[in-house]
Amino acid sequence: MSETKRKIMLLFPDGVGIRNYLYSHVFKGREADLFLFHAFDSKAEKEVTAITKIQSTLTIPKYSESLKEKFLRELICLVRLKHNAKLVNNPTILTNWNTNHKGFLKKLFYKSIELASYGFSSYQRILKLEKRYQEAIRNSNFYDEVREILIATAPKKIFCSHQRGVQCAPIFAAAKDLGIETITVIYSWDNLPKARMALQANKYLVWSDYMKQELKMYYPEIKEPQIFVTGTPQFECYHQPENIIPKEVFYERYNLDIHKKIICYSGDDVKTCPDDPQYLDDLADELVKNNLDSEYQILLRRCPVDISGRFETIVAKYPNLIKQAPPLWHFEPNGSWTTIYPLPEDVKLLVSTVYYSEVVVNLGSTMAFDFGMFEKPCIYINYDQKYKVDVNWSVHNIYNFQHFKSMPSTDVVKWWTKKEELSNLLFDLQYNEVTHRWIKTILEDFKHSSRNITNVIHN
Repeated sequence: MSETKRKIMLLFPDGVGIRNYLYSHVFKGREADLFLFHAFDSKAEKEVTAITKIQSTLTIPKYSESLKEKFLRELICLVRLKHNAKLVNNPTILTNWNTNHKGFLKKLFYKSIELASYGFSSYQRILKLEKRYQEAIRNSNFYDEVREILIATAPKKIFCSHQRGVQCAPIFAAAKDLGIETITVIYSWDNLPKARMALQANKYLVWSDYMKQELKMYYPEIKEPQIFVTGTPQFECYHQPENIIPKEVFYERYNLDIHKKIICYSGDDVKTCPDDPQYLDDLADELVKNNLDSEYQILLRRCPVDISGRFETIVAKYPNLIKQAPPLWHFEPNGSWTTIYPLPEDVKLLVSTVYYSEVVVNLGSTMAFDFGMFEKPCIYINYDQKYKVDVNWSVHNIYNFQHFKSMPSTDVVKWWTKKEELSNLLFDLQYNEVTHRWIKTILEDFKHSSRNITNVIHN
């Protein structure tokens, strides 16, 4: 491997960031300068390098987190969640701490963490805990192994696609000790309050000034010159006409009626919305009852990582009304997150789904932003099912999550607050300009994100 191919190491702990950072224009034309350090299996590695034309690769060694490392990491998460909840006076932040553990040893482990957390109420004590964690991750065979890899490959900079990759923390620690510049991104708009910042980096890339202020608030030890507002590349694809599949091709491919309008039902993962199939059933039932099925059809796009099959009964119930456009992602049966990644064709499928749909129905996701790219309205589900899959789950907790405090007003979306109100929402599908204000707040300069990120990385 020549030295020019060792300039920038791209650290990808899983396949989730591939679409945003390898399928976008962030690294286009600079493949010879890149070195992919990844956790993909051999098949995924071969396909990703063929797609991206990045030929210099190395697999991240197997990482086995020690009991001490895990205890400290989880303790940091809990004490930060408690700190964050008090900081913004929002107890829903604490729902990010999982209390439903199976097995005696695991329950004992997390109970010990909960008891230990009472001794870390001040922020200075949290920082001391962070220091202990940094010492722990340096005292492992994995740290020694990746340190030798960094010495051998000699990257000038390391870019990580996700701020919470656990195995990336020792890699960044080794890089810091070797004087290698490290850069990470805050992956999504809801990540910062969740206290899962695994990496200590030289530079942090955020979507907007709103997110920058959040980062400074939750992590005051990170200095302002370390934070760069770049936008996120995941929305650039909507402004590239080549991503729109021709209408006749799109409608025929997904068995759609070209004379009917499309309602996109965008599913969440099972944990986020356990009652997703019931809401889809409500949507279809209301269309039929109000004779709107002659005007509308439903296109289901499930969450890419939801392979539970939980929608199949509802789809079979309405074969002429509900059509499916399954996300085009690569999965290995019984595989881990490292074997899951989007295919390039999924970018066109998503863009075309938004382009040809009239509206999206969803539970509180960024699909409101996706549809806003084409000035299409979003309907957020905002009522509980009578018979819930999980009796402890409620839609009313969702919209109290901290990232929804960014809404300039509730008018940014339409609210489906009762099953029978759907038809009224469909009769008034005008796009609200307030949505643009929300998009500007959260996404900022998203149209030039690739360029902005490239400038930060190379300067």
